[in-house]
Amino acid sequence: MNLIVAIDEQNAIGKGGGLLCHLSADLKHFKALTTGHTVVMGSRTYLSLPRRPLPDRRNIVLTRQDAALFEGAEVARSVEDIVSMDNQNNPNFLSSQTDIDNEIFIIGGGQVYEQMLPYADRLYVTRIHYTFPDADTFFPAIAPARWRLVSTESFPADDKNPYGFSFEEYERTAE
Repeated sequence: MNLIVAIDEQNAIGKGGGLLCHLSADLKHFKALTTGHTVVMGSRTYLSLPRRPLPDRRNIVLTRQDAALFEGAEVARSVEDIVSMDNQNNPNFLSSQTDIDNEIFIIGGGQVYEQMLPYADRLYVTRIHYTFPDADTFFPAIAPARWRLVSTESFPADDKNPYGFSFEEYERTAE
């Protein structure tokens, strides 16, 4: 199971129900990593998407709300449902789409990240080299005792990316 997130220097991930900023390179990176896989998100994240469901991915919404609100997505009712899906012990969640594999990417929001972090094996982090003072949603701290940085690649701001940023990949360490 993977978590994929864009965070600022203070671990902020959002403000007012939306992203902190628009980084073209981050959106392309997100699409490249998640296409062909399963994405899991909370209801607010799903409803904030400009295009629902995300194309070429299996979309699962972790929610207790009415499934009819999430047209084009499957609904999971608990973290345990997602964990059992990751262990492939739950036939209700095996993908019926032949072009989608069962690799899972948790894509937000804040509460879903917090609930799923203990189950993740890998983190894909876009670290935005800026602090957004009006942010209101945060990613849990990445504890160095539990996570090992295995790769990082940094980029300066440019005409399509208003802030410098780094793509970081973390693996869970043996605890």
